[in-house]
Amino acid sequence: MGDMYKDETEILREELENYKNEKERIRKIIGQIGGITARKQDRAVNIIFLVLVIFLFTFDFIREIFNLSVIKIPALISIELAVLLVSLKIVWMINKQTKVEHFQFWILNSIEFQINSLSKKCGTLKRRLMFSEQPIGPVKNHACKR
Repeated sequence: MGDMYKDETEILREELENYKNEKERIRKIIGQIGGITARKQDRAVNIIFLVLVIFLFTFDFIREIFNLSVIKIPALISIELAVLLVSLKIVWMINKQTKVEHFQFWILNSIEFQINSLSKKCGTLKRRLMFSEQPIGPVKNHACKR
C-alpha cells in the first residue's frame, strides 16, 4: 500500500516537472516571436517609417508649392520612395502576422496532443477499473467520462 502512494507521488512529481518545463518552453517561444522587446522594436520601426513617409511627402509638397528644383532629382521621387516604404511596411506586417499564426497553430497542436494523451490515460484507467478485483472508492473526478 505504501509503495502505491510513493508511485503516485512520483508520477505527480513527474507531471508537475513536465508542466513546469512546458511552461518555460512556451515563455521562451513567446519571447522570440513577440515579447516586450519585440513591442519596443515594433514601436521604433513604426516611428521611423512614419517619420520617413511624412518627411518625403512634406519635402515633395514644399518642392511643388515653392517650385523648387533640386538638381538631378525627378519630380515625383519622394512620392515614389514613400510608396515604397509603405509597401515595405505592409510586407513586414504580413511577416509578423505569419509568425503569430504559426505560434497559434503550435499552441493548438500542443493542446490537441495533451488532450489525446489525457484521453489515452482515461481509457487506461477505465480498463483498470473494469478489470480490477479490488473495489476502488467512488470516483470524484468525472473528467474521464464521455
